[in-house]
Amino acid sequence: MRKVIVSEFVTLDGVMEDPVWTVPFNTEEQNQHKFEELQTCDALLLGRVTYEGFAAAWPKMSETNTVVNQIRDFTIPEGFADRMNSYPKYVASRTKTPEQMEWNASLIQGDLKEEVLKLKEQPGRNILVLGSGELVRTLMQLDLVDEFRIMVFPVVRGKGKRLFKDDIETMSLKHVYTKTIHSGAVELTYHPAKKD
Repeated sequence: MRKVIVSEFVTLDGVMEDPVWTVPFNTEEQNQHKFEELQTCDALLLGRVTYEGFAAAWPKMSETNTVVNQIRDFTIPEGFADRMNSYPKYVASRTKTPEQMEWNASLIQGDLKEEVLKLKEQPGRNILVLGSGELVRTLMQLDLVDEFRIMVFPVVRGKGKRLFKDDIETMSLKHVYTKTIHSGAVELTYHPAKKD
C-alpha cells in the first residue's frame, strides 16, 4: 500500500506560513535532498491554498530550473520542476469545482478519508503532501498520515500559522531518521506510533 508522506518546512517555533524565511538557508544540498524525496513519490496531495500557489509558480520553472523570489533566486536540480508539473495532483477543497482544476489536478470529491484510502490502495509510489497545513491537520485526525518529514529551520518567527495548532489531539510519534543540512536546517522523520 502506498504511504501518505507529509513533508514540511517549519521554523523552530513551528510556523509554516509564507516560507520565504527558508531562502537564506537554501543550498544545493537541501534542493537535491528534496528532489530525491520527490522521486520516491508519484502523486501530490494538496490543500487548495498550496495548490493555487504551486499551480501559479511551478509551470514557469520547467524551462529555467530557477526559483525566483524577493530575497534571492536559486537553482533547483534539473528535472525537479518537470516532475512537479507532470505528477498527478489530488486537491482537497470545499470551494473549487472540478472544472477549475488545472495543472494535472483532480478535485477530491466525496468523503476525504474514503478517497485518500482509495488513492493509497492504487498501485504506484508514495503520495507526497507539501504545505497544505489545514489538510495535514485533517489527515492527522483521520489517521491517514504514514510519515512526517519536518525540516526545521534555524529561524524563530514569533507569529504566523503553525503546522500543529493548540487544539490538536496528542499524537505519539516514533523517530525514524534525522538529516542535518549544512546550512543549519534539520529534517526530522517520524512515523505515527502504533495504536494499542
